[in-house]
Amino acid sequence: MQDQKIEKIAAVAVNITKVLVIIYLGFVEVFKIGKLLREKLDSEFDISRKWASQNYSILKKRLAEQRVAGVKEN
Repeated sequence: MQDQKIEKIAAVAVNITKVLVIIYLGFVEVFKIGKLLREKLDSEFDISRKWASQNYSILKKRLAEQRVAGVKEN
């Protein structure tokens, strides 16, 4: 009787440990995926920032040229 109780308790402890390990490994994978996504998105955002910065510079230059042309015409 005593041995069966000990075996049941040990089986429950092993099962709980298995579940906890599975949960832990799941969290580790989620954080890895999150890190990879962040790295990918950061590189995409860098490209977008560079593109936006270049276009802003071009627009700013054109606006300045238009102002100069407007001053010369008046």
